[in-house]
This record gives sequence, structure tokens and C-alpha cells, in this order.
Amino acid sequence: MIVRRERPADAAAVDAVHRAAFPTDVEARLVRELRADAGFLSHLSLVAADGDDVVGHVVATRGWIDPLDAPALGLGPLGVRPDRQGRGVGTVLVHALVAVAEAAGERLVALLGDPAFYARAGFVRASDLGVEPPDPAWGGHFQARRLAGPEQRGTFRYAEPFGRL
Repeated sequence: MIVRRERPADAAAVDAVHRAAFPTDVEARLVRELRADAGFLSHLSLVAADGDDVVGHVVATRGWIDPLDAPALGLGPLGVRPDRQGRGVGTVLVHALVAVAEAAGERLVALLGDPAFYARAGFVRASDLGVEPPDPAWGGHFQARRLAGPEQRGTFRYAEPFGRL
């Protein structure tokens, strides 16, 4: 298995991964909408491929920390085909995405997800870093990882397609 940037030819396979990984098509639709959004960063849309077979996908898009519109990243969706889940594919994708983000000079990655899973990749409760979730009800499921540069504090805002969920 290798991790690489998503290519235009991968779109259908990425869509199939998210439709298989989740009980509804919300994540697959979100990925399609994110690709068309100004916040899409093509170097942060990664696939896990076994030969020509796409088995996982993760994307991070431009987010902001208000009130100063400080740039940050919103990670997600992350999807792994059910027959490949539990084998470390998701973990490898998250680590690869964080490495690419750090190499690109990004300062912070935030996400909504399972704290037990994302803690393995260095994510902590975002509020412990001074970053508040867009929805206070998310509590400890809203997590972040600081990468480099000065601290960013405030309320996180995702790319526009997340607001339409």
C-alpha cells in the first residue's frame, strides 16, 4: 500500500470508499463539494492505494480561527473501505496528511472525530489549545494538533461546504 495525492482519475474510487465506509452518502457528497470549494487544497487530498485499488482517502481543507481569520486546516472526511478497516490504513493516512501539512508550513489541524483514534496521531482536545469548536456540543470530540508557528486561539471555522451539512 502507498499513500499519494489524489488524482482526478481517483474521484469515482474515492466516492466509492466514502459511500462504503459510512452509513449515508453525506461524506461522499461533502468530498465532492470540497473539491469545488475555494478552501480545497489539492496537496492535502490523499489516497491509500493498493496497486490501482483506492482503499482509503483523507482530505484537509482551509479553515480559519476567528476572530482574526488565522489560517488553519480542517481534517475530514477520512474514509477507509470496510474490508481494509482495522489494519492501520486510516492511521497511516492521518500521519501522512499531518506530515504534508507541516511541510507546507501549516500551523494547526482541527477535526471532529473519535478522541481514542486521533490521540494516536497527536491530536488533543482543541479547547486545551485555546481553539473552540464551531458547535460547543462537540466538546472533546473536537480536536486539534498544533504544528508550528505562534499559537492560534479562537473559534474554528470550517470551509463553506461543512456549513451546508
